[in-house]
This record gives sequence, C-alpha cells and structure tokens, in this order.
Amino acid sequence: MLLDPNHLSALSSILRHGSFDAAAAELSVTPSAISQRIKALEDRVGAALINRGPPCTGTPAGLRIAQHAEDIGLLEAKLTRELTLDQGTGPARVRVAVPADVLAAWFIDAMAQVDGLLFDLVVDDQDHSAEWLRRGEVSAAITVGGQLVSGCDTYALGVLRYIATASPAFMQRWFAEGVNERSLALAPCLTFNRKDGLQRTWIIEQMGRRISPPSHYLPSPQGFVDAAIAGMGWGMNPIALAQQALKDGRLSPLLPDAPLDVSLTWQVGRVLSPALAPLTHAIRRTAAEMLLPPQ
Repeated sequence: MLLDPNHLSALSSILRHGSFDAAAAELSVTPSAISQRIKALEDRVGAALINRGPPCTGTPAGLRIAQHAEDIGLLEAKLTRELTLDQGTGPARVRVAVPADVLAAWFIDAMAQVDGLLFDLVVDDQDHSAEWLRRGEVSAAITVGGQLVSGCDTYALGVLRYIATASPAFMQRWFAEGVNERSLALAPCLTFNRKDGLQRTWIIEQMGRRISPPSHYLPSPQGFVDAAIAGMGWGMNPIALAQQALKDGRLSPLLPDAPLDVSLTWQVGRVLSPALAPLTHAIRRTAAEMLLPPQ
C-alpha cells in the first residue's frame, strides 16, 4: 500500500509537536491542510491514527505508520549521500530507545559524533527499551541482557557497572549494624520508576531472597546521585556517574566488591542498518571507551 509522503510528514509532525497548529507551522501549510492530510491518510489505512489532544498522541497504528515514515526518511537520506545529490530536505530523523542511565552516562558522546541526523530519543527504564523496538515504534535501541529482537542486527557493547551507594550519614543511620535482610527491609531506597528492578535484583544477588524496601520514585539518573548524596536513600548508580562522589567520600558503597553488571546491546532494524552505519560505528567506539568489556 503506497502512502502519500505529504500525509506521512503531517502525521510525524503532529506526533512530534502534539498539535495540528504546530505541525502546520513546521510544514508551512495551514492547519486545515494538515487536517485534510490526516483525514485522507486515515481513510487510506482504514483506522484512526491520532488521539486528538491536547496534546495529540498517536494510536498504535499511528505510531507504527509514523515510524515507517521516519524509516523511509533514513533510507532516502542514505541514497542521497550515495548519489551525491543535494539534500534539500535537511537531516533525516531517527527514533532510538535508550535507557536513562545510558543516556546520562555516555550516549550523548556517541550522538555528537554523527552528522546528518536529528535524534528523537525514547528514554525509558533499562529493562524496557527492547519493547519499543519489538513494537516497531523506534528504529534502533540500546537493550540490556539477552533481550534480542528478531529482524535486527545486534552488537554487544559491553557492561555498565552499577554500585549500590548511600551517603556516609545514611549508612550510619540505617546500616550501623551492617547491610543485612533486616536493615535493607527498613532503609529507604531510590527507584527510577515502577518498572525499575535494579535495586531488587541487587538485593536478591546479595541476600538470596526478595525484599521490598520503602522507596522514593525519582526518574532522573543525576537526581539519583544527588538524592543519595543528600541522604534520602540508597540506590544503584552507574559507576560513571557516581565515581567522583565515591572518590571524595560523599558516597559510600553499601557493600565492598558487590557491583551489579548489566550487559548492553545495540540493536538496529536490519533494513535500516546500512543507513545507520555511522551511528552504529560511533556507538560501538564510545561504548568501548566507557564500558567494561562484553561478558
């Protein structure tokens, strides 16, 4: 089924900006023209594509079609480069799912090495980035463990090491008699969001059983470090973000020599893999510098 590029660009713009008016401004047409394009596209595919807001959001079909449009843009940009044509439409856009800790620790350094791309990042808890790729809502993703997605080229990147950390004052208050099942059940911990299982995984590895400590929910990697330093709770911090605070004594490990290592993988849709080769090279190069070797 062939879809009109103008209709696809209208859909993508609405979902980026959240309104028909903003999409009209970006595409230099009237809001009425945007409405007509979306109606024609919905008639063409036989399904509603947009939940009229504010803000406007995509239905499952709308999100999938918008991702298809961005994938086409990447392939067209690659063809333009190969044929040394003028790229009058500007840089291509790529939607990538990235765990929040990866973004905070090193992913920006990789993005900065790549020209000709506009990034649309989906930032989620580390255990769920693969789902975005599996649903076809992103072109590529940094995933954890063995969550391999069919139809993708995969590259083992290395290991992101986490350390369970807390401030010295917090350690004295809650763990004066040691880090054990009783103290872990009472001491407040920091949790990124309700999907975050890092703290529970570490507890199981160290204690051999599941414990559910009281939790603060704090969806910010740097906020995690700052909250731990402030004595709000203990949490799993990437060593890249916590190493200075560990070095100068503002943070302490809960237990010596008890890291939690998380393997990272770069996965990119096989059809788009050639178009995203420069990004793949930059990610693998940066990961080799910032992560522990793949296990």
